[in-house]
Amino acid sequence: SGPSSADELDGSKGVVREVRKEAPMIEDLLTEAEMKMEQAVEHVASEFATVRTGRANPQILKRITADYYGQPTPLLQLASVSVPEPRLLVVTPFDPNSLSDIERAIGQSDLGLNPNSDGQVIRIAFPPLTEERRLELVKMVRHMAEDGRVAVRNIRRNAKGDIEALHGEISDDDIRRAEKELQDLTDKYVGQIDALLEEKEVELREV
Repeated sequence: SGPSSADELDGSKGVVREVRKEAPMIEDLLTEAEMKMEQAVEHVASEFATVRTGRANPQILKRITADYYGQPTPLLQLASVSVPEPRLLVVTPFDPNSLSDIERAIGQSDLGLNPNSDGQVIRIAFPPLTEERRLELVKMVRHMAEDGRVAVRNIRRNAKGDIEALHGEISDDDIRRAEKELQDLTDKYVGQIDALLEEKEVELREV
């Protein structure tokens, strides 16, 4: 990354930089790395939310778009979704005229759902997953988790390169301390992805 983040601190924290020039540079790099790692974990969580399990979950409709007066529109902008029972979603269109388009979009999606409408609301029942489908989905979420771990490790690698580039400007001790902190951050966020995966696998295995 460029020098901008450290440079921006020159004006407001000039005194601090004279006393301990390396602190803002290292802190900026670690803060930026942590922010990116958080985003990688959030991305995995949002991906997991779109994977269908035997449980009714409104988030799986997040990727569906329905035709609304000729415009492809995210379904969650066209209707409210409630979960009256653990295996049932009820979709209530804000505009009753869009009901058939929403029903069609859900039926044509790759989620394998069969929506039923009574002319006012759409009910989506979640039958238990077959063992074969369950194993496919476990494989899919493991792949999503691995992508997330790779993203976190790439952020670590780039930040480590930036820290090592400060060699000569800051002490070796400070570089070592920063690298240790960076590794701790990496372990923390990879651990969060592992915990999300474990939770999702438990959901998928529920009969």
